[in-house]
Amino acid sequence: MILHIGKRGFRAQRTYDYLYDPVFTVSAETDHIQESYKARESVDYVIKVPEFNSMFSELPHYPHFTLRLNPVDPVPSFIDRRWRGHAEQRRETLSGALPGVQLHKPKSEDVTGEDRWKFFKRPLVRFAQQIPDDVIFALTKTDSHITQQDSSERMESLFQRTVGIQTDYRESEAQTDPFSPEYKLHPGADIPEILSLATFSWGHGLPAGLDEVEMIERARQKRVWEATLPPLSDPTQLDKRKRMINEMEAKEWAFREQEIEKLQQTRLALLVRFLQERESKQNKATVHRLDEHFSKLQREKEKRLQKIRNNYALSIRKLMAKRKMLEGKLTRQDVITEHLDYGSQMYAPLFPHGDVPDRHSQSDVIKSHLFDTYEELLELEAGLPPSVQEPQIKTQRPKKIKGFIRRSDRREFDLLKTYQALKDKKVQVVEKKPLRFLYRVEKPVHRPPTPEVDVPPEGHEEKELAVIFLQKLIRGTAIQNQMLEGVEKHLELILEMRTTHSLQREEQELQRADKQVTQALQRQHELTESRTAQIQSFVDGLSGEVIADMLDFLSKELVRLQEERRIHAYMLLAERDRRLREAEESGRRQVEERRRREEDEIFRQVMKVHQATVDLYLEDVILNSIDQTAEAQAREEIHQFAEELNNITYAMEEMRNNEQSEEIVAQLVYSFLIPEVQKVAVRERVKQSQRRHLHAAHALIHDTDSSSTSPRPLSPASRASTSLLSQIVEQVEEASHNSDPENEHTD
Repeated sequence: MILHIGKRGFRAQRTYDYLYDPVFTVSAETDHIQESYKARESVDYVIKVPEFNSMFSELPHYPHFTLRLNPVDPVPSFIDRRWRGHAEQRRETLSGALPGVQLHKPKSEDVTGEDRWKFFKRPLVRFAQQIPDDVIFALTKTDSHITQQDSSERMESLFQRTVGIQTDYRESEAQTDPFSPEYKLHPGADIPEILSLATFSWGHGLPAGLDEVEMIERARQKRVWEATLPPLSDPTQLDKRKRMINEMEAKEWAFREQEIEKLQQTRLALLVRFLQERESKQNKATVHRLDEHFSKLQREKEKRLQKIRNNYALSIRKLMAKRKMLEGKLTRQDVITEHLDYGSQMYAPLFPHGDVPDRHSQSDVIKSHLFDTYEELLELEAGLPPSVQEPQIKTQRPKKIKGFIRRSDRREFDLLKTYQALKDKKVQVVEKKPLRFLYRVEKPVHRPPTPEVDVPPEGHEEKELAVIFLQKLIRGTAIQNQMLEGVEKHLELILEMRTTHSLQREEQELQRADKQVTQALQRQHELTESRTAQIQSFVDGLSGEVIADMLDFLSKELVRLQEERRIHAYMLLAERDRRLREAEESGRRQVEERRRREEDEIFRQVMKVHQATVDLYLEDVILNSIDQTAEAQAREEIHQFAEELNNITYAMEEMRNNEQSEEIVAQLVYSFLIPEVQKVAVRERVKQSQRRHLHAAHALIHDTDSSSTSPRPLSPASRASTSLLSQIVEQVEEASHNSDPENEHTD
């Protein structure tokens, strides 16, 4: 149970659950003592006591209440504060020593569970002071069962009493299970044999059967055997005791094996019975299913047969209709012929044409032997009452119209009503006011004159009688003609009635002779027809067998040819499918090979690019390193050469004079100007040679005379440059000539 404790959260259990809750269990007595200490230290012992002087104060140094310990112990004095494990251990020890014996049975009126604390009375005596936590009073050690029993008896004496009542029901009707009274065992008393049945209950061992009786007998034998066992105090009999115990265990194991085998046999018998029942149910279900299937097939068969019969009747009618119209001419319906023919559709309409005959017309026909002969008919007529022979015809009274009235009847009724009103108005006499003192004397009404009939002339009555006689004669003749026509129409029926109800023996004998002759002729005709039918059936059978064999052979040949063509078509389709698959496979193979070659080429190109990239990278690295090394080495050499040249130059500058300086300048000018002048002269000579070739080409093209061609004079710029070049060359040559002797002299 989870309890809510203000704003501080939730507590998993209550403070005194270790005392009141029978389900609360601790592992040892130490845990029980810890739970008691926790209960002592709980906040339930602290109460708030208000201060009267500062009850409404909110100041911290003037509190409106103080905390004090509650002097009242919340646990009553009769509650056992000891650990319940000792009593449980003692009970388990006793139950092990006395198997099957119930030592204590709690009463049904005892309150148990989580609400048990509500049924205890708190003491009225208040403690003067709170018991310290380190003080534990010694309690008297008594049996928990006896204490609980005494307390329950004391509670019963205070709050309960037994009252007898009387009911309208018998004990067998009101009681469901037999009553089991409580029992007590006095210390030192022998255990009665009846306690071996304490574990039995109604429906579980009770009422006792053969198995329970056998179990009781085995328990008796076991108790007798236990009495014959040697005591444990005699060490010389220990082997014998052990041997007897082993023999008893072997017997018990054999008995258990027999019980197990018996149980297995029972289960096997039940299994066989269940299997047989299941097989019988399956067989019944199968038979029922087969019957339903057979009835379904029978219904389908009847439907097919009915359909075949209907189709047969329809075909016969169609053939008869075609036979009537062999020439294909349409015949007009002859009403007179149909009326004269009593077998036509006028008297007996056909069902397929939409006319439904009375199917139950023969249900009211009376079949009796009294209708066979005339004497029997007379006998039947003599037995009938006179009311049947003399029918009474009664006129039908007009029906009273209720509810809906037709318009014509309503109009007629209105006209009659109007006519009656007009008639009453005409007949009505206006009454005058009676006189007050005089009374009118009414005169009797005059009698109307007697009507007179004119006397007919002479001969008129004879004529009227003659006309009446002629009318009777004509009517009689008409009735006679109708009777003759009826006789002609029903002549066959009259003849049939005469044949069946003939009164003369001679006619009957003649009819018998005619009948015999007719039967003889019929037999002869039937014999001839049967012979002809046999011959025809034999011929038809032979021809049918030949035709059937031939048709069978032809049908088989046709089937074989169709199968051969089908197989050939399947073979062609399979061959075409194989070729298509081979073509598709070759195409896929070529595509795969081409894709593989492309991938290989791509791989080679990629690897080549990678290799070239690596080579270029290495080459760049090597060239860069070589360039850097060469550049560094060249710089070092140039620096060295420049230092040496500077040293030589500085030394020469210190040693040279003006002439040497001019010589150096002349050499420099010669090394820079003379090559340029020579280059210009060479270019001019090349241009002149090219120009000469161009003039020759022009001459050849334009057919000009070679003698007329002359070199083109130089331009002024060319002449100036040539003269300047010649002057410079001369000066240089002079300077060189002048410098040669000096050099030789210096040398």
